[in-house]
Amino acid sequence: MAAAPFHLWAPDAYQGAPVPSAAFIASASKVASFVVLGKIVLIGFGPDAGSAAWHGLIAGWAPVLAMLAALSILVGNLVALVQKNVRRLLAYSAVAHAGYTLLGLVAGGRDGFSATLFYTTIYAFTLVGAFGVVAIVRHETGGDDLQNFAGLRTRSPLLAGCMAVFMLSLAGLPPLAGFFGKFYLFSVALRAGDNQGLVWLVAIALFGSFISLYYYLVVLKVIFVEPALSEVERNQTSAYLEIPPPPADFLQKISLSVLAIIVLLLGVIPAPFVARLIASVP
Repeated sequence: MAAAPFHLWAPDAYQGAPVPSAAFIASASKVASFVVLGKIVLIGFGPDAGSAAWHGLIAGWAPVLAMLAALSILVGNLVALVQKNVRRLLAYSAVAHAGYTLLGLVAGGRDGFSATLFYTTIYAFTLVGAFGVVAIVRHETGGDDLQNFAGLRTRSPLLAGCMAVFMLSLAGLPPLAGFFGKFYLFSVALRAGDNQGLVWLVAIALFGSFISLYYYLVVLKVIFVEPALSEVERNQTSAYLEIPPPPADFLQKISLSVLAIIVLLLGVIPAPFVARLIASVP
């Protein structure tokens, strides 16, 4: 799940693996790991949770997960600020999102687990879409550094629009799914237990979300504001492109458009999906 301090493998794996493999690592494996962890701690060790509330700290696994969540949010977002490669940026972003997701498990209960499942699901959809755009850009330009995304709005307005949806959802801006996912997690955490719930952890999460807005907007600035690379510059950034590759095919663009629509719909009308999740939680 790439939570700090157990995240050191993630940046190299996200950057070095083939893009489809990196997308799988970032999405399906993360969903599976949080489902398994949730069942272990909430169902198997529920009575030993303790409490991570600021004025009511009780020894157990909840305070440990709370510290991992806080560390993941801070480390992931702060290190992502200085990344120049989009895949490494998404890797450190994944560390931060692992921290957000842990809030639901720390909160506990059916609401906490359902919030965790909802957030990991929308995160998986969003990451698959983002990596889909990265794969196309890498195929067309020979790299996945930030500069390779320059001028994407002119080369492919549809891909630029899809990437904007994915980045803004990861940032947690309305009306996208990422906003409702964070709202659901934070509200559950604030209601957890007594003594003002997990207000200290939610405050750290809000601070991390504010930081993340900067580096997600940097990606969009490169896409929509900076001019496209010249042919000479593109050749310099590519190690292997001797023949211009064909553009992304129609099926790829349709798939990314569907993912972008799903991310939008899960933010606008999340209630039916959330209701099914709550009903499925034991």
